[in-house]
Amino acid sequence: MRFMVMVKTKPGEEGPPTSEQIADMGRFNEELVQAGVVTTGEGLMPSSMGAKVRFSKSGTTVIDGPFSEAKELVGGFWIFDVKSKEEALDWVRKIPFDEGEVEVRQIAEVEDFAVDEVSAEALEKEREWRDKGWRQPQ
Repeated sequence: MRFMVMVKTKPGEEGPPTSEQIADMGRFNEELVQAGVVTTGEGLMPSSMGAKVRFSKSGTTVIDGPFSEAKELVGGFWIFDVKSKEEALDWVRKIPFDEGEVEVRQIAEVEDFAVDEVSAEALEKEREWRDKGWRQPQ
């Protein structure tokens, strides 16, 4: 089972980590890698460097950051490949944070889609994209 672990932050708190935080997170990341739990993980740049895209029937609207109206933002993430939600939560409890919040959400696998509602061809194409890592040959 794969889980996305999203690190939450508040607008205005999106600063660079301290040297101590980088070292602590480096040790935690090394533990994740050695245990074969993490498939990827990244920190995100501040929302001031990003954009939101809103969709409506009349078209799309691009809103440049920062997103000061937001109550919380995603500041980074990991993808864990574990046997259960409980195992994912066990790893999350080890994150070296003094305070904060993370959200843990299971990733929908191809097998989770209702076969009677989605064609076998569409499911196979989804599986191919995931197996290739969503990248097309250059």
